[in-house]
Amino acid sequence: MTYHPKSDFMSVMMERGYLADCTDYQSLDEALVAGVTPAYIGYDATAQSLHVGHLMNIMVLRWLQKTGHKPITLMGGGTTKVGDPSFRSDERPLLGPEQIDANIEGMKQVFAKYLSYDDSPTGALMLNNAEWLDTLNYLDFLRDIGRHFSVNRMLSFESVKSRLDREQSLSFLEFNYMILQAYDFLELNRRYGCLLQMGGSDQWGNIVNGIDLTRRVLDQEIYGLTTPLLTTSDGRKMGKSQGGAIWLNGDMLSPYEFWQFWRNTTDADTGKFLKIFTELPVDECDRLGALEGSEINEAKIILANEVTTLLHGAEAAANAAATAKEVFEKGGVGDDLPTLTLTADELGDGLSIVQALVKAGLAKSGKDAKRLIAENGARMDDQPLTDAGTMLTASDLSSPIKLSAGKKRHALVQLG
Repeated sequence: MTYHPKSDFMSVMMERGYLADCTDYQSLDEALVAGVTPAYIGYDATAQSLHVGHLMNIMVLRWLQKTGHKPITLMGGGTTKVGDPSFRSDERPLLGPEQIDANIEGMKQVFAKYLSYDDSPTGALMLNNAEWLDTLNYLDFLRDIGRHFSVNRMLSFESVKSRLDREQSLSFLEFNYMILQAYDFLELNRRYGCLLQMGGSDQWGNIVNGIDLTRRVLDQEIYGLTTPLLTTSDGRKMGKSQGGAIWLNGDMLSPYEFWQFWRNTTDADTGKFLKIFTELPVDECDRLGALEGSEINEAKIILANEVTTLLHGAEAAANAAATAKEVFEKGGVGDDLPTLTLTADELGDGLSIVQALVKAGLAKSGKDAKRLIAENGARMDDQPLTDAGTMLTASDLSSPIKLSAGKKRHALVQLG
């Protein structure tokens, strides 16, 4: 694409690799140049924390604010009761209001690290769509809003079509989701002058629906912009690891484990991730990403430090880097390592090394732990573990021991 943006925000989006698609580049760019532009991203409250898969769009909101515009984080207190069917093969489990509210509280803690919520013209807004969805009158909504939606067109969206093509059930409840999301955009435009909805590229159909609805009902010109669905260079979905989701709340994943996730980035992804997940200048990201051999490891440490500083603060990043250095370079034991503390009752007459690997989160199952040992991938205090029948006793744990899976995953086991 040859479009050269005039606005700072669109320049950042294009230079740093945040942009997948836009409904009208030029008109949106002109709106951004003309003045403070309110823009939103919606987040359904399906878990107690956001994870690394959300981080690209959180950075987009941060850049929006840094370039002089107004970010809106829309919490899906209403839409979470329905569940977004986009590109899912099954229906989401339905959550109760208490769980939804608890999840929103957990997610708010993360947004506060990246955005400034204040009363200034560019101060971020935290809104909840339950505010307008919970009080809707069904018949009025069908008559005023439902009449603008063509079922033929809704069936043509890829997110719905892919589900139907596989002959997987799509409930009427879920089918309504895209109407509710479209209505969110209309309400945000009506109440807050919101001109732009952003989201991952899987949200394109939902975003376009909201633009069409707002044009029909309010005769307002609004815009949509999507970010690419991010995969690692080996084709895996960003944000998943062997141990599960990489959570952004510190009580669900320690700052050390978060730092370590970024330190383990593959060489090929380092430059790209520096541009997307840090605020280092683009030229510096390119320079670091082009390093080769052992030098690229320095770039990965910079990536881990920068990303961890944004989320957990400079002190947590420095502690994580120091712990990693101690563990990997000196073979020592760092304070920040994930720690499994066993009670005397749990230990009993002894705990098998296989169970210890599973409990410490270094293996998913006993079978996985045995395979790790058989393939010489497991170590105890940096010595290879060769016997899956090894038992840990109280005397073994008179001081903490370090278990390792491969070169990069470690945990401490100690008696409480």
